Amino acid sequence: MPKADRSTAVKALAADAVCVVVFCTIGRRSHAEGLTVAGIAETAWPFLAGTAVGWLLAQAWRRPIAVIPTGLAVWLATVVVGMLLRKATGQGTAASFIVVASLTTAVLLLGWRAGARAVSRR
Repeated sequence: MPKADRSTAVKALAADAVCVVVFCTIGRRSHAEGLTVAGIAETAWPFLAGTAVGWLLAQAWRRPIAVIPTGLAVWLATVVVGMLLRKATGQGTAASFIVVASLTTAVLLLGWRAGARAVSRR
């Protein structure tokens, strides 16, 4: 796949951020936590930081819609860094949460890339 243009990279980064915020919003709603901007931001920031780390490690701007390696690196960093930051700040990291967060973010962060790749191949 050729190197992506800046517009594609910006849209991909925005898509990743939206996916993380959607994941956190759904989680807060399912646990009857408030759906305020502050509450969502409090839940999302560790995962958004992980997404940023993944973008840097993978140099995601080069191939932003690639499922492998970009999507995989962004997803893994989102979960690992997100959970480490949650643990460091006294937020929950129960095993069941780690499993649900891993599966949900995989579907979101890898899924939009798979869809975009399929559309771009047509």
